[in-house]
Amino acid sequence: MAGGGTAGHVNPLLATADRIREREPDAEVLVLGTAEGLEARLVPLRGYELVTVPRLPFPRRPDADALRFPSRWRASVDTVRDIIRERGVDAVVGFGGYVAAPAYAAAHREGLPLVIHEANARPGIANRYGALRTRYVATVFPGTRIRHGRVVGLPLRREIETLDRFVARPEALTEFGLAEGRPTLLVTGGSLGARRLNEGISGAVDAVLAAGWQVLHITGDRSPVEDPGLPGYGILAYCDRMDLALAAADLAVSRAGSATVSELAALGIPAVFVPYAVGNGEQALNARESVDAGGALLVPDSEFDADWVRGPFLRLLEDPALVADMAARMAATGRRDGADRLVDLVQEALRAAPASPSATAGADG
Repeated sequence: MAGGGTAGHVNPLLATADRIREREPDAEVLVLGTAEGLEARLVPLRGYELVTVPRLPFPRRPDADALRFPSRWRASVDTVRDIIRERGVDAVVGFGGYVAAPAYAAAHREGLPLVIHEANARPGIANRYGALRTRYVATVFPGTRIRHGRVVGLPLRREIETLDRFVARPEALTEFGLAEGRPTLLVTGGSLGARRLNEGISGAVDAVLAAGWQVLHITGDRSPVEDPGLPGYGILAYCDRMDLALAAADLAVSRAGSATVSELAALGIPAVFVPYAVGNGEQALNARESVDAGGALLVPDSEFDADWVRGPFLRLLEDPALVADMAARMAATGRRDGADRLVDLVQEALRAAPASPSATAGADG
């Protein structure tokens, strides 16, 4: 399993590894990552062996790093090939990130089955490279433009995949001090927070509460919000029980990372997505399926402020029939079986592989 750097790569990797271990208890799962990424902490914590290689980003400008890249690339690929041979690896499954591309090259040259999972609607450079070397390419969203892509969904954390929101809701309300019989708005910008989301909601929370809603606001560690002490407005810097937060939610305001979009869709929670304004625009693309289906709204980061909350958003909150319709439409786009479908794809690749992968080892095509 190759991938790392961010939660967007590590979490689906771990969910897939867990499903492999459940379905094949004797299988040995080896994770290839870096010493600096999130995987360095999460992979050993989950009980998997982590093998690290140096971080090797693709050069984006003609400088000294670009000149050194070819030799570093060859060394990285050779290191992974040595690992493959020494550990008797049968297949490589990649999730993108810095370590993925050398792993893809190594798998191809060793004649091993290669499976790629692309979580975002706009593929990363490593996965685009890898997709040229295999026909087993999994995507989360139907509109992802990558060679040989087929939709399998996102491998979800087990606690999300199996969550029954209605059964868990009483525990969730108790956990966060929320009231029964009142709809709940979940606001979250991720672990680091999102300034526009935090300021927009906190600046108009009185109007949200007056509309009959209660709010669970997860602000993130870097975007603290002053607690005004209003009844029905709960503020947390960090939430380690996101399954319960989702169980409590009737509507969400959030960024549009692949995991967030996938989890909300799988659970049928309608959303207002405010894509991260910096980057290549992938978050807006991630939200497209949900928005096109009528399960979510898309609001540019620059437009999401207290005035928008008091205007268009308040009209949504005051229309429970519309929120309920959005929930049904959102659920229609959801996929809970991403982990199983990705493992099925791995098994398909293994079945199609030559009887003896070592017979083609060393091929440099």
